[in-house]
Amino acid sequence: MMNVLRLPLIALLAGVLGLAGCSVHQPASLYQLDSGNPGQPKQSAGMAVLLGPVTLADYLQRETLLQRQADGSLSAATDGRWAGSLSSDIDQLLVRQLAWRLDSQRVVLPPATAGFAPDVQVLLSITRLDSGKNQPAILDAQWRLLDRRGQVRDSRMVHLEQKHDGSTADQVKAQGELLQQLSEQLTVALKPLANQPPLIEPRKPDPKPAPKQDVNRPKIPTASPIRTDMEVFRF
Repeated sequence: MMNVLRLPLIALLAGVLGLAGCSVHQPASLYQLDSGNPGQPKQSAGMAVLLGPVTLADYLQRETLLQRQADGSLSAATDGRWAGSLSSDIDQLLVRQLAWRLDSQRVVLPPATAGFAPDVQVLLSITRLDSGKNQPAILDAQWRLLDRRGQVRDSRMVHLEQKHDGSTADQVKAQGELLQQLSEQLTVALKPLANQPPLIEPRKPDPKPAPKQDVNRPKIPTASPIRTDMEVFRF
């Protein structure tokens, strides 16, 4: 009787251990955004651009790879996650894309080094970047461009969409392509600001010199009233 009861128990334990072994040997995949194939800038100098601060929506500041559902809700992907900081990944992708498209080695993230005087500062806010198995990849962003004097020269809201085949890998690729499209539009807006006039401090007017006196001209004595003690009587 003991032997008959022991067999189902052994089979049950073997099944549990087998399932545990499968879960251990199937780690989640790690993903990075597709930065395309940006080349190296050929110019040693070029346009000076300060890219940032770049702000992300709160829900994007995590390593979890989120999936957009048909009802608009978000759920964590079960087969993958971001390889590190998504915020840092976005920053580096945009820097490389802009440097290549502007052909400039002077595209930097804040804080800039001492003495760096940007021609343009890009204030960028990304409010949405996600996709789902049956939902396209979507990017919503807004930028403002400040010139050398700190004046707003351009402000724009952007909405971009990219289709994919539904797999997690292709979704990540589509999101990277959206950021490449964003950098392309930014480049078009930045290029006209490369020809700004140099900053010149307003020159104060020179003080007017005091009129010079002619030392050779004879001085004419001024008449002064003469007072007397005489009284005048009228009759």
